[in-house]
Amino acid sequence: MKTIIKKLKPIPSFTAGDDTEIKEILHPKNDGADFGFSLAHASLQAGQSSKPHRLHGRSETYILQSGRGSAYIDGTAYEMEAGDTLFIPAGAEQYIENTGEVPLQFWCIVCPPWSAESEEVES
Repeated sequence: MKTIIKKLKPIPSFTAGDDTEIKEILHPKNDGADFGFSLAHASLQAGQSSKPHRLHGRSETYILQSGRGSAYIDGTAYEMEAGDTLFIPAGAEQYIENTGEVPLQFWCIVCPPWSAESEEVES
């Protein structure tokens, strides 16, 4: 296994299917290394929320870096603020809403690694 270092700032962002702004940091398909997860940095502006979605066969962990919000997992609301961690079981319906005044920024760890085929986004 090789050592990998990346800087967040220069990584380009894109709008994901669930409407979050994403920077894909680590993914085995991009990094030529066999590890069992993917890591992304996500952002939502004040008042925004992601679309409800499910990751089939994959769990996800959110680690809030800044801001505050409400995460909804299978219909249950969880209030979160910077420093909080939330584990989301595989297949659970999930979305997160920025309830603060500043951008909500959080890290997303998906295990096994995220794939488009595993994600179902509600329209």
